[in-house]
Amino acid sequence: MTQTDTPAPAAQPDPPGRPPRSPRPAPRIHPAWWVALVSFLTILGAAAFAAAPGLLIEPLNHELGWSRATIGAGLSIQLVLYGVTAPFAAALMDRFGIQPVVAVALTVIALGAFSTIWMTEPWHFVLAWGVMVGLGSGALALAFTATITQRWFVRRRGLVSGVLTAATASGQLVFLPLLAWMVENQGWRAASIVVALACALVMPLVLLLLRDHPADIGLAPYGSDEFVPKPPPRHGVARRTVSALVRAARTPVFWLLAGAFAICGATTNGLVRTHFVPSAHDHGMPVTVAASLLAVIGVVDIIGTIGSGWLTDRFSPRVLLGVYYTLRGVALLFLPTLMAPQVDPPMVLFIVFYGLDWVATVPPTLALCREIYGEEAPVVFGWVLASHQVGAGVVTWLGGLVRDITGSYDLVWYGAGVLCAGAALMSLVIRRAPESEPAVV
Repeated sequence: MTQTDTPAPAAQPDPPGRPPRSPRPAPRIHPAWWVALVSFLTILGAAAFAAAPGLLIEPLNHELGWSRATIGAGLSIQLVLYGVTAPFAAALMDRFGIQPVVAVALTVIALGAFSTIWMTEPWHFVLAWGVMVGLGSGALALAFTATITQRWFVRRRGLVSGVLTAATASGQLVFLPLLAWMVENQGWRAASIVVALACALVMPLVLLLLRDHPADIGLAPYGSDEFVPKPPPRHGVARRTVSALVRAARTPVFWLLAGAFAICGATTNGLVRTHFVPSAHDHGMPVTVAASLLAVIGVVDIIGTIGSGWLTDRFSPRVLLGVYYTLRGVALLFLPTLMAPQVDPPMVLFIVFYGLDWVATVPPTLALCREIYGEEAPVVFGWVLASHQVGAGVVTWLGGLVRDITGSYDLVWYGAGVLCAGAALMSLVIRRAPESEPAVV
């Protein structure tokens, strides 16, 4: 990472060639870890919205008479806006700071989820859950993780990005069984209220503890002896965000990263998170049992994602991505044969296997963005994430459409397995940036 070194005030000037000293020594526990903890809890609270979509399809279809394709279209808009908002959110954090952007995002999610309790028409669902929750959650997407790791960490970036990515899965673990129980016993409106409250309750942590930059407290980033002054606010947010996309789009590696990550989104948020519960229910499995299986994926994913961050600090991210996508594709090809009214050992094996691979792709993808795009990595990664959510949105709608037409999800599972083979190939052919060349910005 390229940084502008500005010597900290000192009684005696630093000898030539020695890195400038931090204004004050770092405490025993570097504040970067507290920022990471607050970020984890923030993402955890906001993750309640991510647990809900798959649980809404059946009750909305039954109570309001909306088709699965109609409901899927609203959820697709939410997923796409989640992705498209992310790069602009990263630039907004550079302009206004992390704390105000995160606070506004949580407020918008809470209002959107809460307003769904009065909806009676499909466009109400599109506006509340699709647009409002989509925009708010986009600001707390993985671009938020990229910004935190870029500003606060020099060492352990892969590990921290893995931990923060796992927060989404942890939120799924915490909220999914509760929301499934509430949908069955209290109705889907009660579940929407829980989502709104989860975002509201995490707000005090953001306002009190989330810091913007190490320089705000006179310290260097974790793992560095060089004090980095806080950069001035960057104006022209929209222009900078679009310009970063235009520059990145001129490099073939961007399209490889975006294409592979689109398939990642299609096979996680778009397919399994949204359609696994209704698909299992089609085969006679109770909704609460299917939701509990998704929660187990969330548990195992914490291990897989943190482990992937640890591996990313030590091995080629290209090879890791190739392995992850290959294993995911094989698992999806077997899934239709595992669906049954009860939970058999092969289904448990799939859940554990798929959980380890769920978002393990994020740390190596983020590492490649840093390697190739340098200081612009958070914004570029935001655009790569946008492709992830576009893939998720397309398959969310397409999965519901295929189910409406054929009465089964089998074709979608098989197609997703084949797509994963393409994602593995795209990842393996990404060219390493020559060390003699500067990062593409």
